[in-house]
Amino acid sequence: MTQKKSFLKNSANLILIAMVIGIITGVLMGEKASMFAPLGQLFMQLIKMLVIPLVSVSIISGAASLGNTKSAGKIGLATFSYYMGTTVVAVIIGLIFGIIFKPGLGLDMSTIQSMFSNEYAGRGTTPGFWDTVLGMIPLNPFTALIEGNILQVLFFCLFLGFGVASLEKNKKDNLLNTFNYLIEALIWMIEKVILIAPIGVFGLMADSVGTFGYHTLALVFKLLLVYIVAIIVHTYGFYPLMLKVFSKMSIIKFFSKIYKAQVVAFSSASSMGTLPVTLEVCEDELGVSNETASFVLPLGATINMDGNAIYYALAATFFAQMFGIDLGIPQYIAIIFTATIGSIGQAGVPGPTLLVVAVLLSANIPIVGLPLLFGVDRLFDMIRTAVNITGDATCAVIVDQLKDTDPNEKTI
Repeated sequence: MTQKKSFLKNSANLILIAMVIGIITGVLMGEKASMFAPLGQLFMQLIKMLVIPLVSVSIISGAASLGNTKSAGKIGLATFSYYMGTTVVAVIIGLIFGIIFKPGLGLDMSTIQSMFSNEYAGRGTTPGFWDTVLGMIPLNPFTALIEGNILQVLFFCLFLGFGVASLEKNKKDNLLNTFNYLIEALIWMIEKVILIAPIGVFGLMADSVGTFGYHTLALVFKLLLVYIVAIIVHTYGFYPLMLKVFSKMSIIKFFSKIYKAQVVAFSSASSMGTLPVTLEVCEDELGVSNETASFVLPLGATINMDGNAIYYALAATFFAQMFGIDLGIPQYIAIIFTATIGSIGQAGVPGPTLLVVAVLLSANIPIVGLPLLFGVDRLFDMIRTAVNITGDATCAVIVDQLKDTDPNEKTI
């Protein structure tokens, strides 16, 4: 009896149960399950309400705390290098699985011809280097906050955080205490919102499953299976390898704790929406310091998109095979480059991603079949978001231990 009570007291278990019930409800009710959508929307709106304030205060506090240490540059470089490196690995894994399993072969073109469209032809341009750099700098930080422009918020808060770190000790400590108190208040708010997470997850899952439509899903079922296998290899093969090599964290402990955030990420399909839960798990259950988590995790929710990178690479091989196009080394390099660079700054929120258009165009692959994937993009989005936040947490654990083992680490 006690064991049953403790099982039901675990919020992750309740969320998982709600997710299963939502799936069953969606299957049984079909499109009528959309009646439960407001429950999911309510939960997501409450979470999103807290995201921008939490990201802003956390980044300022994290950057100010790291700015106090000699290893700040080392930690920043390690974080960016990790995110870029794992994204490249993710793209390569996606390409390898696409080449081996050939998900684009075997589809009956006559059954999907009606889905072809040139609607997305004009949306495949990727910004140039200077466009990207200028786009990160807000003309008005308050406008960026109001509009929820995460990259601009990130840039300003990082800059402000390092500015706080440069102040005299008493001034700096007063400001840091204020930011830390704000974080505590925001965490309290998040804990209250998480109480209704099972209800919200039920609504999200029932609505999503009810509106998928099995006919569309069946057409891309092979691609979905290959994608899931590639995701499993990256998440439960590559990430544990990184933890084993670069940290002392128990792999079993890591995945038993991050499971809670994975469930929320899967159901919400939002890295930013899951950020409060990822922060809570990393700090309270994985022992990551507040200054590291506050710096690494909001940054990761913005620029670390390994799940997306695998998806882009697989989608490229999928359509190339479907249209009988042989890809060569130049095309593969173009896919790797575009998918890696393009995933940086990809908003950590749910919705059909049009960056795949740029990836296809970079390798001269027709894009007329994209509506075929966009019909079930929510399902892919849910899966890749769970991968993204796992990568964020892995980076936080590794970077935190790197900071702790630095012999020169001390406040200056």
